[in-house]
Amino acid sequence: MNWCLTVVFGYAFAACFLLGTCVLQASSTQSVDTAPDDFIGFDSVPDKVADGPVVRARYQCSRPCLLAVEVVLSTLRKTDLVVFRRQWISSTPGVVRIRRVLLTLPAPVSHHHRRFHGSTGARETQNVTLQAWLSHLKKGSNISSTLKIYKEQRVVQLPLWPRAAAAGCPSWSTQLMWLTSNNRIHQCPHESDVIDMLQFPLASTGEPFGVVRRFQPFINGALEKARLHAVTEPRVTFSVWIYLQRWCQKKLCGIIHHVDKKHLFDSVLIQLSETGDIIIQARMTTGEDEAFRAYLMLPLWKWIRLDCYILDSKVLLNITWDTKSQKFEYVFRNSIRYDDTDGYFVIGGGRYMPGIRGYFGPFKYYRFGTDEIKNQLHPTSTVRGLDRVHAECQEMQTFTKAFLQRVAESHLPSQASEAVCPNILLSFWAQFDSRKTTCAQTWTTETQLKYVTLFHFLQGEGEMILTGHLGLKQLGSILFELTVSSVFLVEDKQLKILPRSMALLQASSCFGNHRASLLLATIYLSGLGRPANQEQGHVYSLIGASGDDRFALMHAGFKHTYGLDGFPQDLDMAYGYYSNVGEQSGIDSSRAHGYKQYTPQLIYLDNEEDLNTLTDESSDVFQYLQYQAERGDLEAQRRLGTMLYWGQNGVTKDIESAVKWFERSAMQMKDPAAVYDYSILLMKGQGVKRNYTQGFRLLKKAAAMGSINALNGLGWYHGIVLKDHRNAVKYFEQAALNGSDDGMFNLGIYHLSGENPDEPWRNESAAVKQFLNASRLGHVAASLEAAWYLSTGSLEGVSQDVEGAVTLLQRVCKQNGHLGFLIREALQAHLQGAWEEALAKYILAAEAGLGLAQGNVAHLCEELSLGYDCRWRYHNHSILNSDPHPSALLKIGDYYYYSSSTRGNSLSLAEQAVSMYGRAALAGSPQAMFNLAALAQEGIILPQSVLSLFNTSRCDGVECVTERILKRCAEIENDEAVTPCSLALLGLQMGKAWRSVTQSRAQLLLAYASIASLFVFVVVAPLHGWLEQRSRASALRRRRRRRRTAPVSQTDQADDTGRAAGSVWLTVHDEQRLRQASDLAVTLSGVCLTALWTTLLYHLLQQTIPSTVIQ
Repeated sequence: MNWCLTVVFGYAFAACFLLGTCVLQASSTQSVDTAPDDFIGFDSVPDKVADGPVVRARYQCSRPCLLAVEVVLSTLRKTDLVVFRRQWISSTPGVVRIRRVLLTLPAPVSHHHRRFHGSTGARETQNVTLQAWLSHLKKGSNISSTLKIYKEQRVVQLPLWPRAAAAGCPSWSTQLMWLTSNNRIHQCPHESDVIDMLQFPLASTGEPFGVVRRFQPFINGALEKARLHAVTEPRVTFSVWIYLQRWCQKKLCGIIHHVDKKHLFDSVLIQLSETGDIIIQARMTTGEDEAFRAYLMLPLWKWIRLDCYILDSKVLLNITWDTKSQKFEYVFRNSIRYDDTDGYFVIGGGRYMPGIRGYFGPFKYYRFGTDEIKNQLHPTSTVRGLDRVHAECQEMQTFTKAFLQRVAESHLPSQASEAVCPNILLSFWAQFDSRKTTCAQTWTTETQLKYVTLFHFLQGEGEMILTGHLGLKQLGSILFELTVSSVFLVEDKQLKILPRSMALLQASSCFGNHRASLLLATIYLSGLGRPANQEQGHVYSLIGASGDDRFALMHAGFKHTYGLDGFPQDLDMAYGYYSNVGEQSGIDSSRAHGYKQYTPQLIYLDNEEDLNTLTDESSDVFQYLQYQAERGDLEAQRRLGTMLYWGQNGVTKDIESAVKWFERSAMQMKDPAAVYDYSILLMKGQGVKRNYTQGFRLLKKAAAMGSINALNGLGWYHGIVLKDHRNAVKYFEQAALNGSDDGMFNLGIYHLSGENPDEPWRNESAAVKQFLNASRLGHVAASLEAAWYLSTGSLEGVSQDVEGAVTLLQRVCKQNGHLGFLIREALQAHLQGAWEEALAKYILAAEAGLGLAQGNVAHLCEELSLGYDCRWRYHNHSILNSDPHPSALLKIGDYYYYSSSTRGNSLSLAEQAVSMYGRAALAGSPQAMFNLAALAQEGIILPQSVLSLFNTSRCDGVECVTERILKRCAEIENDEAVTPCSLALLGLQMGKAWRSVTQSRAQLLLAYASIASLFVFVVVAPLHGWLEQRSRASALRRRRRRRRTAPVSQTDQADDTGRAAGSVWLTVHDEQRLRQASDLAVTLSGVCLTALWTTLLYHLLQQTIPSTVIQ
């Protein structure tokens, strides 16, 4: 039979079958939905779901029905756990009735707050659902339809002692614990008046950046009463260790100062003068400020302890270093007023005062004073290491200065110079000069041999030394650039660092190049190429930060933010470091057109798409773009100018060429953005001669064409150039309302300064609001201002949020142009095949906290086969950032997942894997969504924070959760490709469709028939083929007999007789019937299979098409 006819009959049969099924379902649904005589609901529900209350259920049945009231618990591990059910039968139809149901809950649920009844399910109870339902009864009490009404109740706290005792018996240990704590009197948490303001050394650069500390009133009433009493009769003590590298470069530098809510200095201020004296200032109860000066000239390069006692109007100051000690006492004319909860304290520099240049050690504050100060210098190894390294650096600097001076004066050392004595190394330089010297040796032989590596390097720089143009700072830069490209060597899958490289890096650090300090700190902290030494790593981290290096400061801030590598987690210290880099980044952004700055580009080495975006001046992409620009294409001109101005996509900066393209695109007067860009260049004079007149004309043109940035530019021009503040504010307001972050910031500055003619007063609240709005859009200067207000909490209505301040500053610092230049150099080294140099430079950026660099370092460690320590160190660091790359989250998640099957704490590891996958899914990773769906199918409970990403909850079943995750994943993936998520979603929906088929008896019978039809195909298909073959053979024999012209031989006759005898069992008539039967079986099988697949397709469409579309 024709196969097409089989398919047609199959589809016709399936259509009729489905049509009948749909009609029956629709009529059944309609009869239920429109029946006015069936309902059930709650007439009264208690506010608390507990043991004992009564629930009133109102109901009506159109025919005999079964009714029930249930209490269902949902826990972290289970959902729909029925803990109470009361059923009854109503035989009176058409009558409204009310049923009173007494709730009796199990003891572990109703007494779950009692100490010795710690049921796991009760402790983890999330919510309680009170539900009622009814169902009609048929013969045999079968349920035909069910109507449910739910009302959810949240579990409230129950009394410690329930009304009824629980039936269970507590264990002996649990009962003993309860008895020992039964009569315990609950007390306030312990509060101490001794505060460790610093427990780890703090590097201070001598600039207005330090650590902010705020103090709150005591919770304990007695302590708070004593503190309030001490406001006018204070008794407090400060004890701090400091290490000075130089005295104050300005008039006064802050050691610690107190700023009140009015932004005025309050008691107490401890300051350092330009001559090394200590000045202490305090506010009197009369409101006047008084101060006294302790003349002592503090020593440099030594650890000094300052102990300051304040007793009413008396101040005692003890200063100790080495074995020396000095004491000062001063009595003010009036009592000191001291309230440490008013405003905030700053250690080091702040907005209104620079800090010292050096380090702070342990800092203790006694709020009620003390007779005995316990403040030892610690950590001992770190502070001693700082002292030792600085002493060695001073010795090295002295040697090198003398060496450079002597060599510059003469190629050979001369007896005429008595200031510097010749030594062994100078003798080498003099090639064993025989002249005698009479002065005493300045350095010992051991000291001179320490600098053999440095001396050999200086020999190679003889020509530059002789010109006298090689200073220590320049020498440090040369040493670092020479060493960083070859510091790491990979041999036999091991990372090695030669002693020569370490010696040159140490010399570079001593000469003031603190990128070298950061690299040394990284080597010691990470153990890359040599054994780890955390204390030595801390030493070089602090040295780099005190040297005001951007990357070293970011490194210290990153470590303190997350508490890494032995640095204590301290957001206030992190803010101090980041605020310094943020200020430098603000200055750098105004000079971003310089050749040592590039906008950081997110190029991940393990992403081929990122690498394919790179180009250069000789590439086809750049040449085509230039060709289009020459032809006058506006977009190509702007794109080319932007690439050349900022150095994007691997193109080298060329400001002059960029300005030419900006000018050509602007002069077409078609694109307002192009006109604005060129007008700003004219006003700033970057790459072109400054021309305010033409720039102002183009600004007005751009604003008229719809440029929002041009509105801000007009405001800047009116305010800065024309001093027309009224019109400036008008333009800034228009720009801010249209979403300009520059307009918001400038408007905030006017609120802060009070220069708005229409509102001539200072309005900090309005200013901070504008700063916060602009900071959300990434404005650098606005982020710095907003971070300061968040860190101090000094403005009423703006609570202290140090974490938020640190996050804002991190975003600013990661956009620093010098950081972009560094990762550009690293990328170029990688593209040129110098992977070791790329690794060193990426490590510098990674230690500064840049997630991009951390991911690339992990990739290079994997490509160079450097082991797990290097790779996982930077993968772990990268996921700490607020916006980690999904690939790092996936790798860490995979590590946790596969470790969960081999370790005892598999549940916690699986939860950590879910957390990593959830963060990656939030970033839009399809792979993470696929992994979450797989974990959900394995029975791992996903947290609500992850489920909310897919608009689902714990109340939904596993299948529903999995389907929603896979749907979101399939939407993100490429629609044109067959992806894992789409295949998994199809398999899930096919499974649901198959279960829907098997739920109906008729459809289940069809499924069984389809399975049987497969066996029919297996049997009938070979039989049908054999019959076809036999028919063709018979026809062939008949044709041969017709063609014969000669008489048949006896042999042929015998053969024909034998064949006829062999086929006696299957006549022609039987063969025809067998063929018809096989055709009929194939037809029926095709009909069954076609009907089954059509039914599956129908149910599958019900799963995939939204219900609103079907309706």
